[in-house]
Amino acid sequence: MALERLQKIIAGAGIASRRKAEQLITSGKVKVNGKVIDKLGARADASKDHIKVNGKLLQPMAVPKNYFLAFKPVHVITSLSDPQGRTTIADLLRANRIRKHVFPVGRLDWDTDGLLLLTNDGELANQVMHPRAHLPKTYRVKVRGCPTDKALARLCKGITISGTKTLPARIDKARVNENSTILKVVLIEGRHHQLKIMFERIGHPVQAIRRVAIGPLALGSLQQGQIRRLTDDELMRLKKELRTREDR
Repeated sequence: MALERLQKIIAGAGIASRRKAEQLITSGKVKVNGKVIDKLGARADASKDHIKVNGKLLQPMAVPKNYFLAFKPVHVITSLSDPQGRTTIADLLRANRIRKHVFPVGRLDWDTDGLLLLTNDGELANQVMHPRAHLPKTYRVKVRGCPTDKALARLCKGITISGTKTLPARIDKARVNENSTILKVVLIEGRHHQLKIMFERIGHPVQAIRRVAIGPLALGSLQQGQIRRLTDDELMRLKKELRTREDR
């Protein structure tokens, strides 16, 4: 087997996404043939080298890939463990009697609910999260008051956050209530607290956020706290969407 980047080997073994694998490397949690590797760019041969991640030997054999959709409720941490003892995705997996080793792709804030992709396919996870993919994520956002069309157009064109302009977004009003407005927002990037910052900037603070779609994958009839396996058709459509965007 040819030499490959260490983070690609770790992701291919289903341990973590490639981005998380890079974090494991730089934090000194990966050893190759007994030597700690903490610099990115290192290569190894999974069929010959002795690779340990967090003290556990990496198994080079092919790992069956698993793909699930979860409806994360609010007050659940998008992580498999939490030192503060808060409810995590691992708790949801146990509640749904799913014993497969999978990890969340990307994240949702503690106070945000909605669709979350879970898998042990590190390569696909990397494709979904990579900035160049521009895979659209659709959100149902409740804000205080009623933003004007002019204010929403400003957000759609992009605003500057931490010195960088946000990419174009799509925003449609779904329902206007007496003291709040429900909006459908489609983003093609995922900056930290982006939606909250956007609407705070135009004077309409966010009251609730729910992610309802990731590319072609939709929340559908999934109930809060439920997890289900992706259908073959859903997985095919997701991979097709990623290929299409990669070719652009």
